[in-house]
Amino acid sequence: MEPDWSALRNSIRGEVVLPADATYEAVRRPAIARFHHLRPRAVVQCAADADVAVAVAFARSVGLPFAVRGGGHSFEGTSSTEGMVIDLSRIGGVSFLDTNGDSPSGRLVRVGAGARLGDVYDALAPAGVTIPAGCGPGVGIAGLTLGGGLGVLGRAHGLTSDALRAARVVLGDGRIVDCDEELEPELFWALRGGGNGTIGVVTSLVFASVPAPAMTSFHFTWEPEHLPAVLSAWQTWAPAAPDTMAASLVVSTPADPALMPVTSVFGAAHGTEEADVALLEEFVDRVGEPAATQTHQRAPHGETKRLLADLDVHGVPRRPDAHAHSRSEFFAQPLSGDTLSAVVALLTTDRRAGEERELDFTPWAGAYTRVATNATAFPHRTARFLLKQTVAVEPDATADDRVAARDWLDRSWQLTHPAGTGGVYPNFPDPVLDNPTRAYYGVNADRLRDAVRTYDPDGTFGFLTRAGV
Repeated sequence: MEPDWSALRNSIRGEVVLPADATYEAVRRPAIARFHHLRPRAVVQCAADADVAVAVAFARSVGLPFAVRGGGHSFEGTSSTEGMVIDLSRIGGVSFLDTNGDSPSGRLVRVGAGARLGDVYDALAPAGVTIPAGCGPGVGIAGLTLGGGLGVLGRAHGLTSDALRAARVVLGDGRIVDCDEELEPELFWALRGGGNGTIGVVTSLVFASVPAPAMTSFHFTWEPEHLPAVLSAWQTWAPAAPDTMAASLVVSTPADPALMPVTSVFGAAHGTEEADVALLEEFVDRVGEPAATQTHQRAPHGETKRLLADLDVHGVPRRPDAHAHSRSEFFAQPLSGDTLSAVVALLTTDRRAGEERELDFTPWAGAYTRVATNATAFPHRTARFLLKQTVAVEPDATADDRVAARDWLDRSWQLTHPAGTGGVYPNFPDPVLDNPTRAYYGVNADRLRDAVRTYDPDGTFGFLTRAGV
């Protein structure tokens, strides 16, 4: 039977958008193109915490699967469904919670779970503060935080979830619960790195802000023949650099197999401009080969993340409609020369027209690792860097092309996996892991299961089922 959508409409402040409604096509699609084909039976645009509680109860009462959507950037489609989407985009807003005299530095900031990063940065910039988070302006703040949250300030200030000070959560039984270190501390522990789709719907978050520094954004590229030297130099230099330096490395192959890979080192640093430039020169010296192109620009506070968001760091034209798959892993030690050689060789082997491949190295260490492994649900506190490997094909790619693309991805991942920690960043979900719960949550997996049993005993959010409990 068709659910009584009119009853739901009459019970909430927000909107219930159905397939027949004029706005349906605009609101049903998530950010990730691979899931644009999914057509939910309804998109519930919640406007308040109570709307979320009503929507969850409604879905449970009619036996309808549901997905929670903040920014809609889940790489494996967990913010999409053929059932009902609980859309938090109307629960936004950014506000300071205290005055702290004339200085805004360190003030607490309340952010609605539907806010996007660009909205948050724009709201905080006039006060000269920010929060450590990512660079994509359209990314949702809630999903980023609950899975950890990395960005250009992370090596100096830690994960986005490390800056979290409190949260409001709608539980599966309809309760709306506030939590922090003293109030429901186990729930708060679980949310920081283990709260993405596991235990409840977070509707607002409170962060400790940090001063927004002036930063030096930069982008260097090297000729293809210098890729092994860049890889070797980066994995020892970037994780060991001062905490003020966040230098990522991306190697991308264009969709045209006749074109060679593009190697980019990019990011931002917030020491003095002279110190930042000296560090970059040190890296070029370590590579031992001159950069083909190099740019750096000093930006005032609040401007660097906008500059990075606009920067073509991939070196090849981006296709927003491409269908992408990725795998990732943390590494505590540099990859050996033999492993690097094998990965580079495979990167350009058996390429097909329309297929793009990418190796994306993110420096870790710094403040990311100065938090105890069991202090929050996020366990990856001993790594030196993170490697995400991605393949993308045209939306109309043949089944054979899709199989070939996944084959390259799996083979490349298998080359590096023996040197990895076995840990996987929760915000880069991987559907083919043997034990995803252990990969995402490591030694904290059992404690997270216990927290979920306490706060979602009926399995409303499905984590215990997915974890094999």
